[in-house]
Amino acid sequence: MAQAYNGGGGNGSGGGRGYWRRGIVLAVLAILLALVMVLHAQIPNTVGNLGSLTETFLPWLGVFIPVLLVLGLVRRSATAVIAVLAPAIVWFNLFGGLLTDKTDSGGDLTVVTHNVNAENSDPAATAKAVAASGAQVIALEEVTAQALPTYRETLAKAYPYHAVKGTVGLWSKYPLSDTRPVDIKLGWTRALRTTAATPQGKVAVYVAHLPSVRVKLDSGFTASQRDKSADALGEAIADEPLGKVVLLGDLNGTMNDRALNGVTAQMRSTQGAAGSGFGFSWPAAFPMARIDQIMVKGVEPVTSWTLPRTGSDHLPIAARVDV
Repeated sequence: MAQAYNGGGGNGSGGGRGYWRRGIVLAVLAILLALVMVLHAQIPNTVGNLGSLTETFLPWLGVFIPVLLVLGLVRRSATAVIAVLAPAIVWFNLFGGLLTDKTDSGGDLTVVTHNVNAENSDPAATAKAVAASGAQVIALEEVTAQALPTYRETLAKAYPYHAVKGTVGLWSKYPLSDTRPVDIKLGWTRALRTTAATPQGKVAVYVAHLPSVRVKLDSGFTASQRDKSADALGEAIADEPLGKVVLLGDLNGTMNDRALNGVTAQMRSTQGAAGSGFGFSWPAAFPMARIDQIMVKGVEPVTSWTLPRTGSDHLPIAARVDV
């Protein structure tokens, strides 16, 4: 008996067209993901600082790319698989440069910055850990009045010069002068400026701890005070008379965050210029963002790296520059 003919089989032309018809939703999601990354600067901050929140974790949008790719393959959708190329290309255009090793040899000044955490239970061990980096200049943030004597005593031998203003401090192997607090519009001191007399010449060193940000369901990304302080810090650096400037500190923001433009527009990130990888520094248990920064103006970054975890919820970060 003759077998009935099925003209709409999965291997026929209709099945071929199915590869393109399936996965339309996945393809749309892929294009939307690409648009978010391309147009992140256009996302408004008027509602919950959504733009800054997106920019803070912008690199992590890349984790959705393999997810969409796998779903597209599972759905056997040519449309979805091809559409995933769009966010992949955008992500590599934005962050591919951070995946290459840009470290170099040389440099004549090594600096470290570390938010030591006000609740650090072992400040002496933390101080010894950052000193073991061999840095000539160390900046510490969240230095409490109770822990300050311990930091002073532990670092005194290797770093005979130091300056502390409010909750930020700088320890140096080189003489410091013209030290003063920097007004970042908080009402109390969380930033300072000093001059380090290095063998290669004078360098203006700024230490800053910008206000913390929070993500709340009722108000979104609460960063207005941080943004105001960032603008004030940027103005202070713009007015700096010395041509060689190093900024060390916890800026509570990434280099992608437009709110830090007052600073980032005039300085270079050592991680972006001479690092390897993203250099995430917070939280220390599972770093997801680089909110601790070493930035320079008038000096050349040579290499940048993170140091091992201490008793803080931040990782220390280090950089070597050519003054």
